[in-house]
Amino acid sequence: MALQLRRNVDFTKGNIFKSLLLFAIPIMLGEVFQNLYHSTDSVVLGNFAGDSALAAVSVCSTLTNLLIGFCNGMSVGSTVVVAKAFGAGDKAKLDDSIKYTYSFGVMLGAVFSVIGILIAPLLLRVVNVNEDIYANALAYLRIYIAGMIFTVVYNNSAGILRGLGDMHTPFIILLISCSLNILLDLLFCAVFNWGISGVAWATVLAQVVSVGISWYVIRKRMGVKCFALIDTIKNGRPVIAETLDVGIAAGIQSSIISFSNLFVWRYINRFSTAVVAGAGIGQRIDKFVSLPTTSFGTAITTFAGQNLGAGNRKRVREGIKDAMILSIGITLALGLVIFPCAQYIAAFFNRSPEVIASAVSMTRIMIPLYFVNSIRQILVGVLRAFKKSRLATAATLGGMVVMRQIYLAISMSIVSDVRLVYWGYPIGWIFSLLFTGICYLANRKRMLQLN
Repeated sequence: MALQLRRNVDFTKGNIFKSLLLFAIPIMLGEVFQNLYHSTDSVVLGNFAGDSALAAVSVCSTLTNLLIGFCNGMSVGSTVVVAKAFGAGDKAKLDDSIKYTYSFGVMLGAVFSVIGILIAPLLLRVVNVNEDIYANALAYLRIYIAGMIFTVVYNNSAGILRGLGDMHTPFIILLISCSLNILLDLLFCAVFNWGISGVAWATVLAQVVSVGISWYVIRKRMGVKCFALIDTIKNGRPVIAETLDVGIAAGIQSSIISFSNLFVWRYINRFSTAVVAGAGIGQRIDKFVSLPTTSFGTAITTFAGQNLGAGNRKRVREGIKDAMILSIGITLALGLVIFPCAQYIAAFFNRSPEVIASAVSMTRIMIPLYFVNSIRQILVGVLRAFKKSRLATAATLGGMVVMRQIYLAISMSIVSDVRLVYWGYPIGWIFSLLFTGICYLANRKRMLQLN
């Protein structure tokens, strides 16, 4: 076969602490560039297009993060289907799996784009967008969603490559795309003065390049025709069904956090444009501080899964402890750096004192309690490894949606203060940890076979 699997991480032996760290570092690096990709829009708009444009893209990011999260989850379906065919050594089945999952990604992306353009005004009403930024937000969202077909196809292509054992190529493509997005943002916004529309088009064009490179790599490496619409409609249903079976569940899991944030932004959007813009900056900073949390959550899922398969549950217990230490330790270290520097980081996005004050307030409320989310993510990762994903999802929804919404409804009916809205984030984490902890403790003895 043309492609051989790259060396995988074996979590069933060796130093646990070192293995978890080495596994999580590439994930964190990938997330850093993914966040840079989206943060560039905010930096360029905040410096060259003003508070209104920055606030508009901040509001839209809540909606686009939801869509991206679902697309990332759906790509897991392609990874699983392709990986199974690859592992079986069946070249014909592998070619069909690649062809049908790729073609399905194109069809799904087209549907997302068409429907998204039509319902864009409704989506903005859902998050209660201020009238003074509505026009900018609608322009950005429609262009961005029009390009969702390329986002879906690229994520699907990256999923196919991961299914073939290649984690390296998607990362390289992401680097290229991120670099191009930065250059196009500066060209369209700073030089051509296209404002928020220019930033949106820069994102879409960068995704087009990502699709082109990934298509070329898959086609050249595997020698298979990637897009075959008629063949997929006629013969691809079993592959598509299997892709959806895994992908929909993973998509829902990946978009839960973004879904919970929609409710928070309904309250943030009640305040001034500058406050909204500052909250958007705070959200960008949050993405970087939370990198260890999500990365070690992924690492412990893989670690626990491998050792569960090897029948070594004692090693799982040790891995949970080490993952907690690493996640909390690195998160606290990042927090200690960012907390005192918050206003300088915010000023990099925008110079307005009111915008900076809003961003700093949000950041400094959230940072001291990030360790709560670190613990929660590790426990969620363990539950997923032991096929308790539904419990993990229910606990997350209960804390980050239900209890957070109850808190916001009560607090904002008493005093209209955006700081109370920002407190909704850590309060949601605390309740989610409480619910997740109950689920974990109720199943811990059985999962880890404790006496």
